[in-house]
Amino acid sequence: MEDKSNKNKIYHPRKPQESPLWKLLNDHYDSFEQGYDERFEKQHGFFRSIISEVVHEYLSCGDLRNGFARVRCKDCSNEYLLAFSCKSRWFCPSCHAKKVIQFGEALRDNILYPIPHRQYVFTIPIMLRLFFKYDRKLLTKLCRCAYESLLLFFQNAVGLEDDGPGAVMTIHTFGNYAEKFHPHIHAIVSDGLFRETGTFYVMPEVDLEPLEDIFRASVFKMLKDEGKIDDDVINKLMNWRHSGFSVHNGIRVARDNEKGKEGLSQYIIRNTFSLEKLIYNDETNTVIYQSKMTCGKNKRNFQIYKPEEFIAAITQHIPEKSFQMVRYYGWYSNKSRGIRKKQGIVKPGDQPVEEAENIEIIDVADYNPKPIPSKKWRECIKKIYKVDPLCCPKCGGEMKIISFITERQIIKKIIEHLSLCEQKASRDPPNRNSSPENNELIYEPFYEDWPGYEESPIMLNLY
Repeated sequence: MEDKSNKNKIYHPRKPQESPLWKLLNDHYDSFEQGYDERFEKQHGFFRSIISEVVHEYLSCGDLRNGFARVRCKDCSNEYLLAFSCKSRWFCPSCHAKKVIQFGEALRDNILYPIPHRQYVFTIPIMLRLFFKYDRKLLTKLCRCAYESLLLFFQNAVGLEDDGPGAVMTIHTFGNYAEKFHPHIHAIVSDGLFRETGTFYVMPEVDLEPLEDIFRASVFKMLKDEGKIDDDVINKLMNWRHSGFSVHNGIRVARDNEKGKEGLSQYIIRNTFSLEKLIYNDETNTVIYQSKMTCGKNKRNFQIYKPEEFIAAITQHIPEKSFQMVRYYGWYSNKSRGIRKKQGIVKPGDQPVEEAENIEIIDVADYNPKPIPSKKWRECIKKIYKVDPLCCPKCGGEMKIISFITERQIIKKIIEHLSLCEQKASRDPPNRNSSPENNELIYEPFYEDWPGYEESPIMLNLY
């Protein structure tokens, strides 16, 4: 049923210059980059060129002078300009939020099978985290260690060999506060093993301590093979009362809980930081970042930074351009899905099915997920805010994108004719010839703004 309360809602563009993050970077990024070697190199390593590239892209995101689409109502000829976005990953809140929505629906509709799933979180000791900070290729191997540990643990628990779970794993380098480099793995894992016959064996209730031991041994072996640690370091860590390794799987999503699957998928790919938690005071040059969790001796739920310190904290988590933060394993891997699409599933009649004692078995042989295209900009806005950005605010007619304007001379003529360049930008972004100064016609969605977010049981458990 259509919600009548949403019929009169009008799509309003946000103003990028009013974002506290944009103001912070516009005011202090130059000084951050110029003083990086002296102030932050020791803590965060050598300056990475990807940081400058991503920040510049963010500062120009939604700038009409970089191009736009013309959106017009066919009934009353009302028109507006839709600025292009930067499409940067894991930094621009607006662009990454779109990816979050698309990712959640893609997993729910195209990847995850109708079986129960769990969220697993794998963490490592503080002593080992620096290795992953200065050699980020190790993050891929950490992900592999987590999956191989799950595979061995699941096979032993169910009592079946040559079968495996399906897992979607996301690499996180941030914790509750961004200043600490905290590499860990968030994973959505099938709560059991898939067989080639298309049968699924649900995991029984088992103690997680063996999984933690397997994961610890796997990480030790990987780091030793890479020449990062030796037997002395391993023995030292093994003798600690608390090893620093941990594995948690407290969140379980039932087989028919589609909203739970989507919500959990969105959570594991969330952005490093949220603008809802950020307060920037340009008069006192301070940044306050709030949290729902307390930390430190004072047990406070916020952290205070100098502007350059906060920029250093959030930019250290920007991944390299070609680095994949999300990985698929087992039944959900690209290879496995490709084989099933090409050859199908071996039916139980063609291959005997082993029975397992006290194990629930689910038949998924006939499940054939159909690829569903990702939601576009319009659908993303409608999903989050329950308002149609292509509904004409004047007559209520259908608006359409009629052209894309990319040539500099034409862009300049249009925005000058429409008097959209009257505002003066505070400065040009470093090493750029242009800066954002105009209203962007794209919302900046965040989890806290989603309808029903606070009431969502899965989200209440996740924070």
